[in-house]
Amino acid sequence: MNKSTLPAPQKAALSLLLDDHRNAKKLFKQFKEAGSGAEKEEIAQTVCKELTIHTMLEEEIFYPLVRREGGQPFADLLDEAIVEHASAKDLIAQIQAMRPADEMYDAKVTVLCEYINHHVKEEEEELFPKIVNKKIDLREAADMMAARKEELMGTVAA
Repeated sequence: MNKSTLPAPQKAALSLLLDDHRNAKKLFKQFKEAGSGAEKEEIAQTVCKELTIHTMLEEEIFYPLVRREGGQPFADLLDEAIVEHASAKDLIAQIQAMRPADEMYDAKVTVLCEYINHHVKEEEEELFPKIVNKKIDLREAADMMAARKEELMGTVAA
């Protein structure tokens, strides 16, 4: 999905989420290319923090608004997304409790990357286009998500 072609009622909210998706992909790529354990740990902790904030924004603000405004056609996609978030949160907690020298560290970060890539693909290819086609007005969500993200950036532990 190209954020430059989004209609105004959806642009700010979806752009925020798309930017998060791109940043997560960039961080996972950096993790794969990182050499030292300290570098890997810093990148993994950053991506875990950012994904935690992203899932909170979606679950607290974005998904409830889409469910309310979009109705039943969105229910299955949103339910799946919440289940995917639960799996990601479990892996995030495990990664945050580990160190790069621990067995399975790289494997857990790699699986988290795969989960996130799948989740992003579903959102960008299925959920977001349906939101645009249904003309769901996300302007209220955009302001709320931006404010909540700023608040969470200072409180969610890396």
